[in-house]
Amino acid sequence: MERPAWAPRSIDISVPSVSRIYDFYLGGSHNFEADREAARRVMEFAPGLPKTMQANRAFLRRAVRLAADEGITQFLDIGSGIPTFGNVHEVAQSARPGARVVYVDHDPVAVAHSQAVLEGNADAGVVAADLRKPREILASPEVQRLIDLNRPVALLLVAILHFVEDADDPYGAVAELRDALAPGSLLVLTHASYEGIPLPPERTEGAVDVYKDIRNPLIMRSREEIARFFEGYDMVEPGLVSPPRWRPESATWNPDDEDPWAFSGFAGVGRTA
Repeated sequence: MERPAWAPRSIDISVPSVSRIYDFYLGGSHNFEADREAARRVMEFAPGLPKTMQANRAFLRRAVRLAADEGITQFLDIGSGIPTFGNVHEVAQSARPGARVVYVDHDPVAVAHSQAVLEGNADAGVVAADLRKPREILASPEVQRLIDLNRPVALLLVAILHFVEDADDPYGAVAELRDALAPGSLLVLTHASYEGIPLPPERTEGAVDVYKDIRNPLIMRSREEIARFFEGYDMVEPGLVSPPRWRPESATWNPDDEDPWAFSGFAGVGRTA
């Protein structure tokens, strides 16, 4: 297997990564054959996943614009993945020139490409760190340089928490991050769930098994379990809903015009008091 010039020498390109699989779903080019093979295996059971991921990204952009409209100028994106069109810093800095953005990911390819995309952008940075270790994120030099925790922050946890097993205490990690934020901060979150998938759960369990096989378990939580991540936040209308139903941009938006796979899982925004 030939190593692309852009691939860091430190990574094993024969081992799939959820960040690079996500990049493949979105039509990106920074993934390896091992990632593409895993993605194709997943899509044998869940063929509409690219539409699900596109709906996630569209929700993310709408939520970032909401935060900017409310005057928030600081964004902490944990589990940010590989840069794609319409990145958080592009949306935020277009709406609020001078907005500060920190991307956090533990995938070396995601970190390397974020660094390349952000070159020359003094108001954005990237941290190699893991959501399961929030103290390391908050103490990192880039967060210390760019984020003032005494002012409101938009904390973005989009399509990441379903890769954190209960044994790793995802609720504790989210609560620790919440407690570090100033009043008026926002939590922007999406999470996978069997609810909303236009196939029987027993069919999509095959996709979950593929993620288990590549040692990146996909944890499908219920709406009630996902809502627990918002403890300590006041939900922003319309609450915890499928991504396309969260503040669609068009007043004439019709759910019948959407691909059914776009409604998989849940999305929501909460505000600290």
